[in-house]
Amino acid sequence: MKPEEIIDLQRDGLRAVLEPRLERLARRCAVSWQQACNLDGVLERALASHLPHCHLLYAMDATGQQRSANITPGGRDRSRLGQQLGGRPFLAEVPATGVFALSPVYVCRVTHRSCLTAIHAVRHGGVLLGWVAADFDLLDLPLVRTLPEPDGRWRQIRGDPVIREQVFREIRRPSKIDPSLATVNAILAELMRDRGIFHAKLHYSACRASLWLTDDPFRYRIHMHGEVVDPAMLLAYPPRAYPVEAVVEPPEIAMIWDRFMDLRLADPYLYLRSASLNLVNGLVGLNFSCDGSHYLSTADFLAGRGRWWR
Repeated sequence: MKPEEIIDLQRDGLRAVLEPRLERLARRCAVSWQQACNLDGVLERALASHLPHCHLLYAMDATGQQRSANITPGGRDRSRLGQQLGGRPFLAEVPATGVFALSPVYVCRVTHRSCLTAIHAVRHGGVLLGWVAADFDLLDLPLVRTLPEPDGRWRQIRGDPVIREQVFREIRRPSKIDPSLATVNAILAELMRDRGIFHAKLHYSACRASLWLTDDPFRYRIHMHGEVVDPAMLLAYPPRAYPVEAVVEPPEIAMIWDRFMDLRLADPYLYLRSASLNLVNGLVGLNFSCDGSHYLSTADFLAGRGRWWR
């Protein structure tokens, strides 16, 4: 699923759970709206009984002025009574005729954690009295445990405009690894094909390579110029079976690194500064001297479509 589809799924699930609970609470609040202590008691009972993931519950009138204490699992805090909440982002989401709304995700000013707020209108006889609001820490919510699928679409990202303006005033200076790129390519191809490296990034100008191993994917290794150009570095990485998760065919690996070399040396002004290859999600990453970046599938890359540095 795409990230936006998962976000919609999460919000729909939260709405289905929270809207009926806050609707019941709003009806109870309407009965006790004029008695602040009774209102606090209604909120406390709701927090304890049917809003177990809520870390803050409160009520405000139609102008956004807080009418109840702050109700937390630790008790009541009346120091915020009367504060004006009209400018908070969750109220901006609610139309005048609205009944229930979920705020965008935001960073709490107190906890500095990701939160969202669910609010429901409190009405009596058709008249809007105010709102009841429930704040939730995202980590506490029973969200759907679905991860976004890797995005294989061709993405072009333009970088710093200052760099783009200067690109034709500076000519490429050969780096230490440029004369040895054929050897470097052969080393990287063997590391990825036969020695357990599933993601590699080569920084041409900085003369370094960053490597991620299937055996230890949470930590990367950095190799500088003297190691990157020396085939003896292969002795540091024992042979490994080609990863079954890989979507790149083994013969394509050397072809991709050779194509990177072509882009590095093709033009004195517009040239490749760094390139990466991931065998599992089948993507290459390109960063050029104009600070333009591309992320695209290996199939599109090997097909040679487009002018990469645009």
